[in-house]
Amino acid sequence: MDGVEDYCAFLGRALAAKGTELRLVRIPWNEGGWIAALKRAQRDCSDGMWAIVQYTALSWSRHGFPFLALAVVACLRWRGVRVAVVFHEPHRQKGASLRWIDRVRGACQDWVIRSLYRSVVKSIFTVPLSTIAWLPENTERAAFIPIGASVAQWIPTSESPRERSAIGVVVVFCLDGMPALRQQLSDIGEALRVAAASGARFRVVFVGRGTKEAAAEISNVCGHIAVEISILGLLSPERLTDTLAGADAMLCVRGRVNQCRSSVIAGIACGLPIVAYGGDVEGTPLADAGLMLVPFRDTDALGAALYRVIMDSSLSRELREKSLRVHQKTFSWDSIASAYVDFLKDGEI
Repeated sequence: MDGVEDYCAFLGRALAAKGTELRLVRIPWNEGGWIAALKRAQRDCSDGMWAIVQYTALSWSRHGFPFLALAVVACLRWRGVRVAVVFHEPHRQKGASLRWIDRVRGACQDWVIRSLYRSVVKSIFTVPLSTIAWLPENTERAAFIPIGASVAQWIPTSESPRERSAIGVVVVFCLDGMPALRQQLSDIGEALRVAAASGARFRVVFVGRGTKEAAAEISNVCGHIAVEISILGLLSPERLTDTLAGADAMLCVRGRVNQCRSSVIAGIACGLPIVAYGGDVEGTPLADAGLMLVPFRDTDALGAALYRVIMDSSLSRELREKSLRVHQKTFSWDSIASAYVDFLKDGEI
């Protein structure tokens, strides 16, 4: 459930295979207070080692004012530690910009992010550097290292899901809560209706966060469409991998696909063709993955793309191969760990 902790756990295993130890240190500021958190940061890190601080705005604050991240970095530097920051969010969080509190919170987050960048030895971003307008050009202190999939490793076989079943399988991985849930299910329902009306035969599997909780809403939206529905909820990493790898397509409607959407990265890792809303893929490794992208909120196009992926075996095979190539080159944990080792092999305090 904690994406950042999962990221660290998978990264640690990949680094261990390369002879590098990554130890997970939690700073429970929300349990014992700021002072105790800062003392723990100093106690657990020693002179000369690397400390890789994971930054998201809400992980370092209760209400989106992440000043504690700066305090932790300052304490680590005082302790003689080489500090790097992984920016899982390189910009302020999106919010209702007309509210004064959101404007203040956003300005605070932008200031903290830039201050962290200036304070640490090296910075790691999970999106391409070219997409971050505030970064200096030609910086050697920053690197783009993408996130990997928080699923068990999948080893492809020669047998494809299309050959195993005459009825296609479409997977929906994770749903947001209200009010976004209502719009997402509406888009899913329209896309499924278009694909089914065009003659595609398939069943839909809802898996991951938010799907069990939305069971009643899913039934209301999809109950009148000629498709079978399964709602699996949260699964173990191994069972999740089997579920994704056994599908014919992933349907993504949680906004425009982007580099940090962990559900999309999981689909790519399992060789899935992905049908989704485009708009934030250009200039990223996702542009070379097996994605079928349509204009944002165009549910007719979404359904038509889903129909093509389910019915056209040659297209499905092509998309699968593209996803697997991109995963091996960019999104595999082995590639990510190698990038960390190369980037952090030197660095002054």
